[in-house]
Amino acid sequence: MNERPDTLEMQEPPARPARELTRRRLVEHLVTIGAGALAAAMGAGAAVAQEREGRLPGAHTAASTGRKYRYGMVIDTRRCVGCKACVVACKAENRTPPGVAYTVVLDEALENRPNDKPLFMTKPCFHCEYPPCVDVCPVAATTKRSQDGIVVVDYDRCIGCRYCITACPYGSRYFDFGENYPAVAWPTPYSQVPSLEYGQFRVREEGRSPIGNVRKCTFCIHLQDQNGAYDRASGRWPACAKTCTGHAIFFGNFNDPESEVSRLLRQRQAIRLKEELGTNPNVYYLL
Repeated sequence: MNERPDTLEMQEPPARPARELTRRRLVEHLVTIGAGALAAAMGAGAAVAQEREGRLPGAHTAASTGRKYRYGMVIDTRRCVGCKACVVACKAENRTPPGVAYTVVLDEALENRPNDKPLFMTKPCFHCEYPPCVDVCPVAATTKRSQDGIVVVDYDRCIGCRYCITACPYGSRYFDFGENYPAVAWPTPYSQVPSLEYGQFRVREEGRSPIGNVRKCTFCIHLQDQNGAYDRASGRWPACAKTCTGHAIFFGNFNDPESEVSRLLRQRQAIRLKEELGTNPNVYYLL
């Protein structure tokens, strides 16, 4: 057993190096004091900044993905006025039934500050680089297209198990129960108008796909040309972005550094939702 010395020699504690208040330390401090929302926004913003420089794991460019296109959206939360024109335009373009909405507008009223502008946020499918919905589909009906990264559903393969709905962390998938609006109820003439979705021109019929399938936003891929490109000048552009009255929805190719969406990310602070899950969503929100 070691003997305890009668006296203790006092020593000066080593000098601590000055600690720089980095962005990372500031975010950690915000979490400690309970400012979680602000910390999340700043943390996501830091991730965006790193991705621009190609330093973020999972950052994608045309060279790294082997794709010419990486389509996605940048949504300006300052411009969105909550008019829901995007919701109506999407439903008209894709002829979605009750209970199926490929894009929705969330609103958060500030109850403690009623005179302040509420926050509106358009939420389509995020077309993640690492989509959980693809991994859980037991019949490979949900896939991520190799040419442009858009996540799609094969209605002829989908068995309606809805695993993908459970797996999606953004609530961006819906099940088609076969409901209809009165204007398209059988056997009205309008019910025979085919849907342009996926360029398949399906007529909605009881007992046939997409009834009984899971459905989601497709970035209106039926408007692409044969080379996989969109043409904004001719109106061949996702319906929500084309119709947005506040010009809050921007769509384009992130693999093109000169595209409008790429330039916006260089100019403004942006976040992505639930980025900590590693899904790497292709929808950004400008603060």
